[in-house]
Amino acid sequence: MSEPCRRVDLGLVPGDGIGVEVMDAARAVLDALADEDVSFTTTEYSWSCERYQRTGEMMPADGLDRLREHDAVLLGAVGWPGVPDHVSLWGLLIPIRRAFDLYVNLRPIRRFAGVRTPVRDDLAGGIDLVVVRENSEGEYSRIGGVQFAGTAREMAVQEAVFTRHGVARVARYAAELAASRRGAVVSATKSNGIVHTMPFWDRVVAETLAAYPHVALRSEHIDALAAKLVLDPAGFDVVLASNLFGDILSDLAAAVCGSIGIAPSANVGPDGGGPGLFEPVNGSAPDIAGTGMANPIGMVWSVALMLDDLELGRHARRVMAAVEDTLSDPATRTRDVGGTASTAEATAAVVDHLAGSRTSSRGER
Repeated sequence: MSEPCRRVDLGLVPGDGIGVEVMDAARAVLDALADEDVSFTTTEYSWSCERYQRTGEMMPADGLDRLREHDAVLLGAVGWPGVPDHVSLWGLLIPIRRAFDLYVNLRPIRRFAGVRTPVRDDLAGGIDLVVVRENSEGEYSRIGGVQFAGTAREMAVQEAVFTRHGVARVARYAAELAASRRGAVVSATKSNGIVHTMPFWDRVVAETLAAYPHVALRSEHIDALAAKLVLDPAGFDVVLASNLFGDILSDLAAAVCGSIGIAPSANVGPDGGGPGLFEPVNGSAPDIAGTGMANPIGMVWSVALMLDDLELGRHARRVMAAVEDTLSDPATRTRDVGGTASTAEATAAVVDHLAGSRTSSRGER
């Protein structure tokens, strides 16, 4: 007797700019994946900077309650000229991360065959790393403020927050991930210049990873680490970093591999705080919105991360095979990675690959 079809309920927030365009790619991929094993039900939420300009809110007061009912959430991008970035992010993305305690921001980076990179081939070959970014505290704190605004005495204070609980749990996640990969964690620090929080981060990370004797740990100052990500990117396995450092390093690593347009991310709470949030790293890119130049691969890869998180590994592997195939041919990859395809054409190539792989994958369980 066959198992019943699994029904996955997803919330979709296209957002702004090219977020709307790459969300179309996500829908197409989900439609192509639906089979006798899984189906996807989606609810779309038109929460964006356009909504903010109309109502003064990025999302309604009950927005988080609505999202909480889903198995996972896909986000396109947030941000548009005329709405300050701190307003758009703190009005939508960051509240979702914190309300659901999505304390891990997972950003895998790979070199794909056929995609040119700005570094030499002998350096870029074999790049396969994951940035594990602490996603709930650190430098992204609301503690602080501005005094004497508009005067010669104007000042701004921003407090970073690092807790033993927050650092230890993300360090454990990085250690367990590394144990399933090549067994090496590099921890980003700046303890030679940031006198309180970074030595604390170093100490808690070292104490936590002491419980994982088969995982090698080394700390690197953020400036030297940034240089090494360019000079020896294939030498990294898992990079563990605070909120700010992880944000910067993952964008740098994506650029080393050819384009930020292919970079995905997963915001997850392994302790079960709420549905995971999955989003490409590319941002809303107002300069190319509506031109058909957006790269859908970051979103498609984010869908694969979501499927893995939902324990739909077979479907995630099919998506990644389609990504590899699409990126291998200049005719089916977008301009930012040296191709000639539009957003719609690259998406169609992914979907065509999925359609072609459907029959052969039915025997895999």
